[in-house]
Amino acid sequence: MAGGSEFDIQEAAASASASASASASASASATAAAAPLLEKKITYWDGCPGCAVERRKAENPGVPYLQFFHIWIIILVSCLPITFIYPFLYFMIRDLHVAKTIEDIGFYGGFVGASYMLGRALTSTIWGMVADRIGRKPAYTTEVCRPEHQAIGLSLDSTSWAMGLIIGSVIGGYLAQPTEKYPKLFPGNSLFGRYPYLLPSLCISVFCFIIFISCMWLPETLHDLKVHKKDDGPIESPVAHFAKSEELLEQHITPTINKNLFKNWPLMSSIILYCIICFDDMAYTEIFSLWSESDKKYGGLSFSPEDVGQVLAISGVSVMLYQTFIYPNIEKILGPINTSRVAAVLSMVLLFTYSPMTHLPRPLGSNSTKYCFGT
Repeated sequence: MAGGSEFDIQEAAASASASASASASASASATAAAAPLLEKKITYWDGCPGCAVERRKAENPGVPYLQFFHIWIIILVSCLPITFIYPFLYFMIRDLHVAKTIEDIGFYGGFVGASYMLGRALTSTIWGMVADRIGRKPAYTTEVCRPEHQAIGLSLDSTSWAMGLIIGSVIGGYLAQPTEKYPKLFPGNSLFGRYPYLLPSLCISVFCFIIFISCMWLPETLHDLKVHKKDDGPIESPVAHFAKSEELLEQHITPTINKNLFKNWPLMSSIILYCIICFDDMAYTEIFSLWSESDKKYGGLSFSPEDVGQVLAISGVSVMLYQTFIYPNIEKILGPINTSRVAAVLSMVLLFTYSPMTHLPRPLGSNSTKYCFGT
């Protein structure tokens, strides 16, 4: 029974029927009593990659730690290109001499930070359409695990982003301007002296390339409708598992042609909510980096790239600890929707602290500080 196979379940049901009564009526009663336990008999189509993934999940009731780790690494590396740039963004704009004044650095820094997300916004839908046509790899841990393990998978997805924030910030903060930090390893007349921000970019590119190659070993998750339409019948799986109705997966995938996604309110509300959360997150990351690295006479903190990298790394550690140990307990008590509502309210409160932050470097008794806090 640990394997959850249909053969084991049938043998157990037959043994229970035989021990209860030798009569045919008793056997029928026992079979009828056991039938509700299996709410749906799962079948799979031979040659369909998506069915192969679903069958593998049904045959292996345990947590797929290896695939979890693989996807965890992919999500981690995918967030490095946007997180590693913020520790040195201010200094890069300054050294490029594109800003006419110091006050204009934040203006151009906003364009640099937005360019990455603009590229994603313009291409994500296209990539999704292409993936629906030619195939796709699992992007989240929930695609490779059974429903009872999805909570663990979602937690890992969140912690991978937090780890990406840590590693990306450290790489950007400590490897930018290497000739100034490590003159013995990187002489001033070397390639990294001419291009002081090449080293962290090169490291991130190498990581992304390695992970790109490793994606070849991830399973294909797209259901092949051509296989489903063949005359050959589906392959009856020797596996069946106890599952609640909401945990059962649809085996016959139909195209969503002629369906207006904009009228799918649950989908659109999730997209809108995610956009607001990303806006909050990116606003904090970019504003904090530019503000903290600005000179104190402009209301900044005069931080170095290492200082910003350390602060962002500490933030990533906090997020990772929260997602691993605190969030699962809160989600069990409040549920996912109420938890999101509480987080949204707290985020709105934190947004009001952005404006007074510019007065933190100034003496508490200054007129501007008194005016800011309304005293």
